[in-house]
Amino acid sequence: MIIGSEHIFFENLPSTNNHASLLLKNQSIKDGTIIQTKFQTAGKGVAGNKWESEAGKNLLISIILYPGMIDPEDQFIISKAFSLGILDFLKQYTDNVTIKWPNDIYVNDDKIAGILLETTILGTRMESAIAGIGLNINQKVFLSDAPNPISLSKITGKEYDLEASLKSLINHLNIRYDQILDGYRDITGRDYQANLYRAGVYSDFRDSVGTFKGKIISVNSSGQLRIDDDNGNSRYFSYKEVNFL
Repeated sequence: MIIGSEHIFFENLPSTNNHASLLLKNQSIKDGTIIQTKFQTAGKGVAGNKWESEAGKNLLISIILYPGMIDPEDQFIISKAFSLGILDFLKQYTDNVTIKWPNDIYVNDDKIAGILLETTILGTRMESAIAGIGLNINQKVFLSDAPNPISLSKITGKEYDLEASLKSLINHLNIRYDQILDGYRDITGRDYQANLYRAGVYSDFRDSVGTFKGKIISVNSSGQLRIDDDNGNSRYFSYKEVNFL
């Protein structure tokens, strides 16, 4: 098992991803090291978004990896693998778990987890990657203006042991990460697409031009989303270029 080879815990941090980045700059860190905290004072999500989490209620971790065997242009495969690992973990407890492109995890129409992947490229190879994960476990009340947060406890009405939950999550993440390291990336891609939120169903979207109706078809190796509109045109979008309505 690579993920969880070392485990560094803090009562609180501004950001587990920021701390992981500082560690990488200043010392030798083992592949798969997990940085965990009970509370983040400046937790962050994709594209500068903030991540709300009540102290001691959820899983807040960053994982340090050295995925030099993955070409930089294919780095989105890590997001696919980690999204599936979280999805596999949650499916033990609840139904209707999907991946909202690019890497948010939904239960029905509510967000329960998110991933922030930050990579360092050296020449033609990935030198390191930091995968930050926020997974809502026991939080009951959300105070931010985020439109649709949910937790496992709110869904099931149960409380969960965070240590046991982390061990289970790590196991599922390792299975999916090993899958891409062992050359089974086609399975990762297939499973990711099979679990995409609203895939194959006509929905309303907005891009820089305006609104349109279309259905999600696939996500390519660089993470671009393909949507076929109701006129039969295939459109490709990078993150933040299109939104669900």
